[in-house]
Amino acid sequence: MKAYSLLIVVFLFSLSASGEENVAAKPDKSVYAGWTNGSSTDPGYYPIAVWLQDPKNAERFKAIGINLYIGLWKGPTEEQLAALKKVGMPVICSQNDVALKHLDDKLIVAWMHGDEPDNAQSKPDGKGYGPPIPPSQIVADYKRIKAVDPSRPVMLNLGQGVAWDGWYGRGVRTNHPEDYAEYVKGGDIVSFDIYPAVHDRAEVAGKLWFVAQGVERLRKWTEDKRIVWDCIECTRISNVKVKPTPHQVRAEVWMSIIHGSRGLIYFVHQFKPKFVEPALLEDAEMVEAVTALNKQIRTLGTVINSAAVADAATVASSSADVPIQITARKHGGAMYLFAVAMRDGEATATFTVTGAAKDAKVEVIDETRTLSLTDGRFTDSFKGYDAHLYRIK
Repeated sequence: MKAYSLLIVVFLFSLSASGEENVAAKPDKSVYAGWTNGSSTDPGYYPIAVWLQDPKNAERFKAIGINLYIGLWKGPTEEQLAALKKVGMPVICSQNDVALKHLDDKLIVAWMHGDEPDNAQSKPDGKGYGPPIPPSQIVADYKRIKAVDPSRPVMLNLGQGVAWDGWYGRGVRTNHPEDYAEYVKGGDIVSFDIYPAVHDRAEVAGKLWFVAQGVERLRKWTEDKRIVWDCIECTRISNVKVKPTPHQVRAEVWMSIIHGSRGLIYFVHQFKPKFVEPALLEDAEMVEAVTALNKQIRTLGTVINSAAVADAATVASSSADVPIQITARKHGGAMYLFAVAMRDGEATATFTVTGAAKDAKVEVIDETRTLSLTDGRFTDSFKGYDAHLYRIK
């Protein structure tokens, strides 16, 4: 995933009268159940990956809650696979000659295309760029990979054109979103990347909701017949003036989950002012934040993966400029609501919960506070891009 270019999932969103969104039902069955050598089918498993990292750091990444590697530089090699196997880190990698010797090794949980085929491609002589790889070629490559090994899914990562039509890095296919309905046919797991916190264009910079928009669009283009993942920024990448804050990273993560992403990929490289491949690991503040986020996702994994209930709750925002979006789950005798402010502004959210006891208490997860329901409603305050998680027993 280059800087600024880095499922059987939920059904379509239904808009409430106030303009906020509820997420409709997801299947309870693991979305990875169709592949004998795919990812874990444990009901609590939620993929939390890093992109293109050296296996020598796998143990450090595992310690902060990473459970998957995606991509191996000029690999996989035998040495890379052995290093990952030693620490029990699954990997998604290219189907090269070395990988084909490991078809019975459950360490490899999926195959991958080359990164961002939807972007303009470097010419072989290094002089400029040609058009993107045609969708038809991606579909043909997908069929070839599947013919060799149908026991694993194939992952396709696309660029920021998924979320932003004006992405000029697509060259002659800029402002052609119709291409994506064809690209997505070339993968079982389809992801994309856009990094609004550190973006250098005013159209995107600071507008974290582009992450959610990309997830929505992929779900639409795949008709919820593919598994949708997305990428999360957590370093400055190439922006020497700005880097994401822990608050922004948390917002992007919960926007993704609320809108139907079934896996997260942290982009942890830094290119400027100097190159640092595992830059996340060198940032103590972000390590603490990402570790806490990953722990929260693992703790709630079974809930996140359970079927969403479209009519369980609605939400209304006090500000038309700050929509609040939610998804609801019922699990283990409790109702869970995940909510996020989709803009950088303040608002009060009023939640209406169906079927809750009149005197029920609302626990705000990991915030050491509770709220009270009155006539099936409760309110909470949101600052810009706040995410709050609620449990009602």
